[in-house]
Amino acid sequence: MNSGQETGGANGAKPPRRPRPLSGEDYVSGVLSGNRAVLARAITLVESDSRIQEAQAQEVLRQLLPHTGKAWRVGITGAPGVGKSTFIEALGCFLTGRGRKVAVLAVDPTSARSGGSILGDRTRMERLSQDPLAFIRPSPAGGNLGGVARRTRETMLLCEAAGFDIILVETVGVGQSELTLRSMVDFFLLLLLPGAGDELQAIKKGIVEMADGVLINKADGDNRGRAEQARLEQEAALHYAQPATPGWQPQVGLCSGLTGEGVARMWERVEQFYQELEPKGVIAERRHQQALDWLTDLVHDELRRRFHRDPRVLALLPEVRAALLRGETTAVCAARALLEAHHGGTGL
Repeated sequence: MNSGQETGGANGAKPPRRPRPLSGEDYVSGVLSGNRAVLARAITLVESDSRIQEAQAQEVLRQLLPHTGKAWRVGITGAPGVGKSTFIEALGCFLTGRGRKVAVLAVDPTSARSGGSILGDRTRMERLSQDPLAFIRPSPAGGNLGGVARRTRETMLLCEAAGFDIILVETVGVGQSELTLRSMVDFFLLLLLPGAGDELQAIKKGIVEMADGVLINKADGDNRGRAEQARLEQEAALHYAQPATPGWQPQVGLCSGLTGEGVARMWERVEQFYQELEPKGVIAERRHQQALDWLTDLVHDELRRRFHRDPRVLALLPEVRAALLRGETTAVCAARALLEAHHGGTGL
């Protein structure tokens, strides 16, 4: 028996003690001191659906805001199987080897259904997860994209306040989650496989146009020739595309997450991105716009939530739907009736 366990109960041992509740001051001081255990609990706090815990979480974040905003925020995306986890571990280890503190987060709205790739990354990224300069945190499982995005943004702030100077945010899937990722990072990196022309059929072409950099991953061994061909194809496509960031021309590179080849060169481009654009205020302007867009999204999400939970709307909804299907009202009139009910009107 461990010395920290207490005897008693039917099997001779009590269950482990729950950690004592933390005050707002405990969270703030613990995060600012870089205490990993407190940081993890603070992230759990912002992920909570409890209204009481939400109030505490927002107060903690408010006090930590002056200590946020200094990290480089880099988003990494790519279709499943492109090797994001292997690449991120190679990049993370490269950065911690240079003394940088790295946090790896995720945007994964599908994790409740599919398990998502990031949820296994703490075991697959074995070297990085054991690095004292690194911190890996999966997104909360389940919930809609807006909720997951909000928690990822707030987790990012907590990690910045804890002293992490590079935040790597991965998106697990493809599609709408890429738009969300683009809305919370400075530099957006797209990973493709050799033979990317076929792969692009499975993802929205617009994702390429959002990228600040493109890497053809797994460019090693027999894949080298195909990777070079894919690089030339993507360079040609980007030449005619509107740059995602004003004043910055994306480039296409080759890399291998397995061997680490190309990782240093890719990071040189990220450094160049910040060195050129930060003094011009481009990154600050992007973050300001992201904050305003986030505010708008939160208001829309809350209004939608209140509308769909309104007892008056729920009571009227079957009648309105039936009238619409019988051809007795139009969709516009049906929608207005529900909105009037929500605002205390008379409905139909």
